[in-house]
Amino acid sequence: MSTRTCLVLALMLALPLCAQAGVDAERQTLSANDGWAAMPTAALPQGTTGGSAADAAHVYTVSDRNALVAALNFPDATPKIVRIEGVIDANVDAAGQPLSCADYARPDPTTGELYSLDAFLAAYDPAVWGRVNPSGPQERARVASAAAQQARVRIRVPANTTIIGAGHGAGLRGAWLDIRPSSTSGNQPMNVIVRNLLLVDSVDCFPQWSPTDGAEGNWNSLYDAISVRNATHVWIDHNAFLDVATRDEDAPTYFGRLYQRHDGLVDVTNESDNVTVSWNLMANHDKAMLIGSSDSATADRNKLRVTLHHNLFHDLGQRVPRVRYGQVHVFNNQYTLTSDGAARYGYHWGAGIESQIFAQNNHFIVPDAVTADLFVDRFNGTALHDEGTMRNGVSRHARVDVVAAYNAVNTPTLDPNVTWTPTFFRRIDPTQAVPILVILGAGPFK
Repeated sequence: MSTRTCLVLALMLALPLCAQAGVDAERQTLSANDGWAAMPTAALPQGTTGGSAADAAHVYTVSDRNALVAALNFPDATPKIVRIEGVIDANVDAAGQPLSCADYARPDPTTGELYSLDAFLAAYDPAVWGRVNPSGPQERARVASAAAQQARVRIRVPANTTIIGAGHGAGLRGAWLDIRPSSTSGNQPMNVIVRNLLLVDSVDCFPQWSPTDGAEGNWNSLYDAISVRNATHVWIDHNAFLDVATRDEDAPTYFGRLYQRHDGLVDVTNESDNVTVSWNLMANHDKAMLIGSSDSATADRNKLRVTLHHNLFHDLGQRVPRVRYGQVHVFNNQYTLTSDGAARYGYHWGAGIESQIFAQNNHFIVPDAVTADLFVDRFNGTALHDEGTMRNGVSRHARVDVVAAYNAVNTPTLDPNVTWTPTFFRRIDPTQAVPILVILGAGPFK
C-alpha cells in the first residue's frame, strides 16, 4: 500500500463522529428490504421494529449499569427504548464501584483454593500437565471466577427493544449484550435494534486454556460484544466495536500462545435468523463475526440468514464472517489492513459446513503481500459466490475473482455457485463507490 493511501485512510479513520442522528432515530424501524432482518413474518409482518412502539413510560435514559439493567427489565417484552448517555462500565459492583479482574477471583468450591493466574499457569503448563484439558482446584476456581464476572458483564436484552446512543461517545465498556430469549429451544422473534453505540473492551478475565485446540493449544474467551442466540429479527447498525485498553498486541503470551481475552464482536448462533449488520466500524480485533457455532449444530439448517452491508472492517484477523449453514449476504463492505494488521491476519470470509456466502461488490485495501486468495479460507465448506470484488483501487485492473484465486492454490476447491440469490437489499452500490461511502459513513452518528 502506498504511503499516500495509508495517510488518506488514517485521516478518514480519525474523523470525529460529529454528525448527529435525526430526532426520530430512536423510533426508526428497519426499512423494507434492508437485509434479512427486514423479512416479514407472521409474528413480525413489518420486519424488525425494535422498541419503536414504546409509550412514554417505557422510554429510558440511563448512564450506569444498574439503571441499564433495570430499564431493560429482562425478560419483559413490553416495547421499550433505552437511551445510553456517556460510557457505561459493566465491570462495577452493585454500588457502581469499579471491579478489576482480581476482584472476581473466587475459590475452588471443593478445596477453597483461591484462583490465581500464577498458580493456574504452574499447574497446567503442558510440560508438566501434558496435553489434556485442565481439571482440579485451579480449573474449578477459574470457572467460579468466570461465573462471578459473567454475572456483572452479561447484559440480557429482552424482545421489542431499541438500545441507542443518546449522543457522541455514548456506549458500553466491558459489556456483553446477550440477545437471547428465556427459552433456548428453537428461536423466537426478539425484534431488537442496537444503534449508535461505542462498544469497547469486552474482555474475559479468565480465559480457558484448551491444549488440544490446534497443534499448539489456544486460550479461548467467552464474551462477545453482542451475541445473538436463539433469536430472530435483530438489526445492529452504526456502532463502533473497538479494543482500546485491552488490545491483543499488549497481551502476554503463556504456554507459547497469545493470552486471548476476547471472543467475537458480533456472533450469530443457536438457530438465530433474520439479522442485518449495517454501517458498523469493527477494528483492531482478531475474531470478528462467527455465524454458526458448531459443525454438529444441524438445527441451524435453513436458519442463520444474515446480511452484512456497508461495514468498515479494519485490521481484523479472521471471521469477517466465518459461516456455517447460513445464507449470508456480504455486500458493499470495506476491508482494510495495515502492515501491522497484516502481520496478524488469517482470512476474511470463512466457508464452513453447508455455508452459502453470497459476496457482492466488496472492496479491499491491503498490503501487497495479502493477495486475493488469502481473503477466503475453507472450513469444511464447499461453495462461496463472489462477484464485483476490487483490491487496492477502483479501475478495471483492481478487479479480482476471489474464488478463482483461492482455487488456483488450494485443494479441495470451492464451487463459485451457491443455491440462492439475495432479494432482501435496498441497493447495491458500485464497488468503486464503496471506499468513500463506507469509510466516511460507518460508525456511530454518521
